[in-house]
Amino acid sequence: MHIQREGGLLNLSEQEKSIFEYHDLIEAIVAALEIRDYHTAHHSERVSNMTEWICKQMKLCTEEIRLYHIAADLHDIGKIGIADAVLLKAEPLNDAEWKQMQAHTTIGDYILKKVHRFSAIARIVRHHHERWDGKGYPDQLSKETIPLGARVIAVADSMDAMLSDRSYRKALSSDLCRHEIEKNIGLMYDPEIAAVVLANWNEILAVRQSTLSLRNSSPDGLPYTGLVERNDMKEGT
Repeated sequence: MHIQREGGLLNLSEQEKSIFEYHDLIEAIVAALEIRDYHTAHHSERVSNMTEWICKQMKLCTEEIRLYHIAADLHDIGKIGIADAVLLKAEPLNDAEWKQMQAHTTIGDYILKKVHRFSAIARIVRHHHERWDGKGYPDQLSKETIPLGARVIAVADSMDAMLSDRSYRKALSSDLCRHEIEKNIGLMYDPEIAAVVLANWNEILAVRQSTLSLRNSSPDGLPYTGLVERNDMKEGT
């Protein structure tokens, strides 16, 4: 399989590579999001584990896998800047609220770029809602101009969103979720990445389930708030 990589990512500076030494800081950042919205943090953990597994099936190098795993863990960090009335709304978002929710990608980019060593992660976080056909956000990138890590996260993120309950709908079945991935190949998703996921469907579902099993109670020291998870993927798009 040939996967197109974004230019320069494999040539991270020594300073950027040092992000791998910042696990405690990264966990603290994710904990901040977890306190704000407990369910969103669980979503990020599931997406990061699924992203890591997909990358391993793609035979990416260890450096890339670690980078994309961290980026997936932080992909929704910009939701810290979204108003509670939007982030925690129990009903579907209206157009104005949807526009506000989309800003989480640029907010996340802004936050992470404050740490120079996180510049590569910031770029992936900014673009994890771009689409293969160029109709995503925030910058309407298309195909290989979208960072590879963002293309992987896009599939894992969509899968977890569809397989999770919402206040306004039940989780999709695994068969229906698979159908949605299939019909959006070449539209939302990189065809080669989607092919890897579809060829190993049961395995990636097992990775997601193992994360759910580990996280079926609230984290140590953090009371469960019962907040409604608001994932920003519009249904059927």
